[in-house]
This record gives sequence, structure tokens and C-alpha cells, in this order.
Amino acid sequence: MYAMISFIFRLQPPSLSSRTATIFLLPFSICIALSLCTIAIDSARIEIPPNVTVTGIFGFGDSIIDPGNNNHLKTLIKCNFPPYGKDFKGGVATGRFGNGKIPTDLLVEALGIKQYLPAYLDPNLQPEDLQTGVSFASRGSGYDPLTPKLVSVISLTEQLDMLKECIEKLKSMVGKERTNFILTNAIYVVVAGSDDIANTYFTTPFRRAEYDIDSYTDLLINSASSFVKELYELGAWRIAVFSAPLIGCVPAQRTLRGGALRHCAKNTNQAAQLFNSKLSDLLDSLNNQLPNSTVVYIDVYNPMLDLIVNPEKYGFEVVDKGCCGTGLIEVVLLCNKLSLVCPDDTKYVFWDSYHPTEKVYDILIDRIVQKYVNRFF
Repeated sequence: MYAMISFIFRLQPPSLSSRTATIFLLPFSICIALSLCTIAIDSARIEIPPNVTVTGIFGFGDSIIDPGNNNHLKTLIKCNFPPYGKDFKGGVATGRFGNGKIPTDLLVEALGIKQYLPAYLDPNLQPEDLQTGVSFASRGSGYDPLTPKLVSVISLTEQLDMLKECIEKLKSMVGKERTNFILTNAIYVVVAGSDDIANTYFTTPFRRAEYDIDSYTDLLINSASSFVKELYELGAWRIAVFSAPLIGCVPAQRTLRGGALRHCAKNTNQAAQLFNSKLSDLLDSLNNQLPNSTVVYIDVYNPMLDLIVNPEKYGFEVVDKGCCGTGLIEVVLLCNKLSLVCPDDTKYVFWDSYHPTEKVYDILIDRIVQKYVNRFF
């Protein structure tokens, strides 16, 4: 979701090498057709109409849906160590940036596709997983091409290259027609923009010397437009693009920019709102421009605002600190096996100083399913 604080930028060179993952494929897909399928996850229910097929989910973007791709990169931006993953199956730190499941895990489970959405670069990836979806997302990435370079992670352009590689392998295994069927009946989830705003713009000096926030968000929107269009050209018809969240209210932003009382960082939240307004307009336009497409803007800013302003409604007690360490600044390497962890993370909105807990993701996915999922069918 967000890249690490300023000292991480100083540690990482602004260069990025190409990466490839060699995975052999076998034909496999999940098809739900000629019947009504209802899957429950907590209170969220996904009802897939008759004659509709969902082959899988493919994820792109940043840490919110990175299940461990960064484990295999030469970067400090990774979390494949305790206490990360303490509530995941077996308490294993898989590289997910949280205490348990992340949003795309919850979505594939709700759709009845599989239990978790794996990382594309996972060396243990099974061939059938590519048929039902993987995540190409990389913690620290963003719409601004400078953002991933600052922390040596996978850019959105490289994530598209991985998808192209996947498509070619699918064609060689199951043929062009079947590959097209898999691609056009999948759902593509895009989560990006937070690292651009919180870190590339507000933490480093590079973009602020050249852009004010209005022109910088224009840069992000232009990149988002190109990304969605290229996804569509590759066969993606159902595309869900998440808004930027309430960036200024994450614990680290409160600590760095919220003053002595650690209020939410007003300028960061205003930037997120400006970006979201432009993103929503863009996606509405693309939805009309791209034949047979369904491009949906997913608002997570306002649901997060409700969680933070009204935590008692959801059983939360702590909204301004993470569960790991002091909760003020710890993220990635600073949240490690030596860190003290809160006794009950279900009382916390944030796991570390940047990333929500699994309980928050459960609530947000419930909201998303109820509000948006029927737009795809």
C-alpha cells in the first residue's frame, strides 16, 4: 500500500532490473455456468447469475494485494518474517503485508475459486493457479514510474509484462481460444496510488520540485488510463480499480506529518481525495469508451473514514497506532521478530504503521461485495 519511510529511499538505488518467472502451465479453470452460485464470506455474499463464468482474479499494484512477490526481489521492502502472517494459515510469514489474509485472498474465497490468491513469483506456484488467477502486485509500486524505482520493486509496466508472459504460456498449453476465454471471464483488481502520494510526492523531493499536487495527480491519472487501456487490449473486460485510501490517517503519516498530537495529515488526505475524484471520472469515461468492458471505481476512502471515525461500530479500540511495536512508525524491517505485538489485533484498525489488519479487510471486502460486485455480471 505504501512504501517505507524516507530512510528506506536513501538505502535503495533508483534502478530496476527486469525479472522473469518460469512456470509451466496445465489447463485448468473454474467455470460457474447454468446455475446460481452463492458463496458466503462473513456477511458478504457473491451471487453469480446463471450463465456467467468467473475464471479467476488477477491482481496488480502495491502491498495491499502483494502476497509475496517482493520476497524474490533485491529490495528491503519485504515482510517474509515474523510477526507478519501470525494469523495466516500456520502462522507463516508468506510476504503478505499484514497479520493474515489480504483483500484478494478474501475475494477469491468469496467467489469460490480457491482459498488464497498466490504470488506470481512464488516458486511453489502450481500450474492450475495461473488458470484461476495470481497476483503480480509488488509492495512499493505505483502509477508514477519513479515510485517503484526508488525502492527497487516491480513497476506496473513490468507487472503487465508478467501478464503477457502468462498469456503466451497459456496459449501454448490450451490454445488461443481457451486463453481468450480465461482472460475475458476473469476479474482484474488494481490497487495503486498510495505510494505515489505518500512517499514519492510527500516524502521525497523529486516530484515536488517539478509538480504541484494538482499536476502530479494528473500524471498519476494519465498513467492509470494507459494501464487500464493496455489491460483491456490484453483481454481484460472486468476491471476493478481501487481508490486511494485515507492515507493521512495511517499511523506513520500521523507520526510524520500530524504534529505533536498526531492528527491525520490533512494535506495527504486532500491529495488522496483529489486523486480519487479524477480517477472516478477517468474510469467512468473508459467504461464508455472500451466496448464490452466493465471498469469499476471502488471507493475505499469513505469506508476507511467510517472505520476511523466510528471504530466502536466495528469493535475497534485503537485507530491511531499499529499492533506491531509502538505502533507509531514500525513497518517492514522495523516490525520484526523482536517487536512486541498487541495482545488482540482484532481491536486494532492497523497491523503495522501502514497496513490494516485482516479484520479491516474483512469489513472492507464485505462493503465492496455488497456495493459493487453485481456491476460485473
